[in-house]
Amino acid sequence: MLNSFLVHAWGSSPSRLAIAAGVTVGFALLATALRGVNRSGAIAGGLACFLLFAGSGPAAFAMLATLFVMTWISTRLGYRRKLALGLAERREGRNAWQVLANLSVAALGSVVFGMTGNRVWLLAAIAALTEAATDTVASEIGQYRRKEARFVTTWQRVPAGTDGGITVPGSAAGLAAGLAIAAVATLGGILPKSHLWVPVAAGFAGMLFDSILGATLQRKGWMSNQAVNLIATLAAAALACAILRFT
Repeated sequence: MLNSFLVHAWGSSPSRLAIAAGVTVGFALLATALRGVNRSGAIAGGLACFLLFAGSGPAAFAMLATLFVMTWISTRLGYRRKLALGLAERREGRNAWQVLANLSVAALGSVVFGMTGNRVWLLAAIAALTEAATDTVASEIGQYRRKEARFVTTWQRVPAGTDGGITVPGSAAGLAAGLAIAAVATLGGILPKSHLWVPVAAGFAGMLFDSILGATLQRKGWMSNQAVNLIATLAAAALACAILRFT
């Protein structure tokens, strides 16, 4: 039984696991209806949602819901322009690989927290979600607000949407999105106020690392966008844990 492994988790009882499952199904159906994800994305997102909820409780689900709302809104801002430039997301929503690239590290952190009770893993999960929000919103808002971006490694002007390109409006919006995720975690009682800055800083650094990987390995065809996103969330989680250890 799953609840026998998650002895330290919020969902350590069958009744709570049932609540997590019910909320997950409803969330997946809503996300599909809003075309935030396609069928495979709904299954992958539902699994991540259940593991986050079961491991870390309602606050973790609130972070995930906040991430979804910000992603959904920012993706649709200037959609026609993005579509004309070939930058728009698919109308049917994100697929399983896109969803897992952004959520798998957070889901894993939540599960390990539930198994061990070590809150470092909870911080890792929060930082991973923060990075996903920061990177996604920064990219979408940057494409919406600017026709050009700066290449992160050379600072040369490149068309908006270029792998490795960053903009000031996008970066500012991404930072605000990361702060929103961390604030939800703090309000939900799973992140101390004194540590609110940690996942925000780690998430922003992860976004920059994502851009560097995009400007180098991804542009050379050595790494897919999904792999870049996955590694960036993992880097943010690791950095948050390192900051906590050495501060």
